[in-house]
Amino acid sequence: MPPPADIVKVAIEWPGANAQLIELDQKRPLSSIIREVCDGWSLSGSEQFALRYADGPQLYITEQSRGDIKNGTILRLAISPGRAARQLLERIQSHSIDARLEALKELAKLSADPTFATEFINMEGIGTLARLAESGTHFGEMLAFTLTAFLELMDHGIVSWDLISISFIKQIAGYVNQPMVDVSILQRSLAILESMVLNSHSLYHRVAQEITVGQLIGHLQVSNQEIQTYAIALINALFLKAPEDRRQEMASTLAQKHLRSIILNHVIRGNRPIKAEMAHQLYVLQVLTFNLLEERMMTKMDPNDQAQRDIIFELRRIAFEGENDPTGTEKRKAMYTKDYKMLGFTNHVNPALDFTQTPPGMLALDNMLYLAKVHQDTYIRIVLENSSREDKHECPFGRCAIELTRMLCEILQVGELPNEGCNDYHPMFFTHDRAWEEFFCVCIQLLNKTWKEMRATAEDFNKVMQVVREQITRALAMKPSSLDQLKIKLRGLSYSEILRLRQSERLSQDDFQSPPIIELRERIQPEILELIKQQRLNRLCEGSCFRKLGNRRRQEKFWFCRLSLNHKVLHYGDLDESPQGEVPFELLSDKIPVSDIKSVVTGKDCPHMKEKSALKQNKEVLELAFSVLYDPDETLNFVAPNKYEYCIWTDGLCALLGREMGSDLTRSDIDTLISMEMKLRLLDLENITIPEAAPPIPKEPSSYNFTYPKV
Repeated sequence: MPPPADIVKVAIEWPGANAQLIELDQKRPLSSIIREVCDGWSLSGSEQFALRYADGPQLYITEQSRGDIKNGTILRLAISPGRAARQLLERIQSHSIDARLEALKELAKLSADPTFATEFINMEGIGTLARLAESGTHFGEMLAFTLTAFLELMDHGIVSWDLISISFIKQIAGYVNQPMVDVSILQRSLAILESMVLNSHSLYHRVAQEITVGQLIGHLQVSNQEIQTYAIALINALFLKAPEDRRQEMASTLAQKHLRSIILNHVIRGNRPIKAEMAHQLYVLQVLTFNLLEERMMTKMDPNDQAQRDIIFELRRIAFEGENDPTGTEKRKAMYTKDYKMLGFTNHVNPALDFTQTPPGMLALDNMLYLAKVHQDTYIRIVLENSSREDKHECPFGRCAIELTRMLCEILQVGELPNEGCNDYHPMFFTHDRAWEEFFCVCIQLLNKTWKEMRATAEDFNKVMQVVREQITRALAMKPSSLDQLKIKLRGLSYSEILRLRQSERLSQDDFQSPPIIELRERIQPEILELIKQQRLNRLCEGSCFRKLGNRRRQEKFWFCRLSLNHKVLHYGDLDESPQGEVPFELLSDKIPVSDIKSVVTGKDCPHMKEKSALKQNKEVLELAFSVLYDPDETLNFVAPNKYEYCIWTDGLCALLGREMGSDLTRSDIDTLISMEMKLRLLDLENITIPEAAPPIPKEPSSYNFTYPKV
């Protein structure tokens, strides 16, 4: 007979004594349980003790968190958080340097515990740490542990960053601005400054006054990727929190300091692989840089503004240079109207009206002018080869440029905030100072080429734009390393290739619609579903690493989860770093019997997504979230590293529970595998020489090997 749900069997350790094996009753107060444990070892003053986990982060157990204790957990009797905080506060102010160092080392570890942090902060511990840092008497390891503890304590959000003194800010900024400083101190100083900027409007201005952009850029030229990551994170924070009128100025300063080329040469093209956090910071910088275009994108053209109209005149002049303007107002007006029609504007009389819709607003005109001035030969060729056609197949340059600009803004999400957890940066955008404009120039040539390949007319405009969008998004997905590489990728995605890809992807839908084929498909599908189910369960047995949700500016924390080989238990546990390969079951301290799992929920239905209200705008995180709900009322929360792992785990868990696998990946795999199997069977039929008395066609599926790629 299984034990009651409120009873948990645990072991409790105490230094120098044999462990106590007890049945912990979750209905009894913790204080009563601790008193009983203390009596077992003849320890007096049970109110001065508490329970902590013996493994992992070794967090204190409270009445609020005791529900997380599982059968088989090893606990440790320890001094209470209040007593520990009081002792450490005294020891970090000791006259003995060795005693102070040991105390700060212990404090740096304990500060991650919210229960301890609350006690330490209530004793004015943060002020004490700040004074120790400001004193200038701490160096090396001692200072590094001081700053680590300070950062961990502040990260709990118990006290406001606005309480930080100016002298502390100056001291921390000084470590960043020093040419030679210990790596661990520099890391923590950069992280503290980033948190100040992100969490306090007033501190943003203080930090911006103390930190020189040039010094931050200098930290990108080192070989330590952690330092590079923290430096870019601080640049991003300053960029993000800067007033709108300061962002363009800051961008100009960063351009003058050659930020782009330094990142390209020392980070992207460095000798080390890009880690996930660095990829995220590069993505954030890419988004913030493109967001500088938002003002122009949302600015309508004023048809009465002569300076703006002069830009259109300049486009006409460059395209038709050498043609003398006729005398007389009416003749000139008629000629301008004809020229604007040849330029492909919708409004031939007053093309300024074409730029009154936002987006793309004036950004489209900026792109057109850049093409006309910087790539003049290309611009003239596109305009003239289309304006001289008489067969209704001319590509309207003006209309296409405006719609293309709008499309590129949508693809690159100009004006939207960066998404938490997204690492989707494009190296090619770091290869040119005018990457946006050059990207437009490549894409407008693609559009003109595709228009000709499709032999399109004005009625086909939307169809052409759909094909061009597909060409661009497919090319971007290949992550070209430079604009030249982008051109090569796009050349391989001609209109005929897009048609071939579409046809191939629709093969299962379009090519097998006859009744016999439909019947064969229905007969094959259960076999394919079982094959996919086994693959998903095998992947769960291999396990996956997940990142813990939290503040990205600190070192990433990970945990690993895998299914037992008999498919009866989910094992999981915390890791210090992302693993290389499988993690043995012995290192995963926690487990959930599959029989206890009640359901799997995804997206906004997950408890950790409801709690993280600040993540509502981060659609990508929401789309990767799922939770396992198990008895009695517990949850195990996940955020998958990518869409592939999300589909593998949600499908695998559904298969484990005997429920339908419904992810996009499963539907795609079903279609792919059924198509492969049917092709093989049909191919076998084509090669059979049927005798007069033909034997029945065997029902067994053709054998093939299908290996899923591991991400």
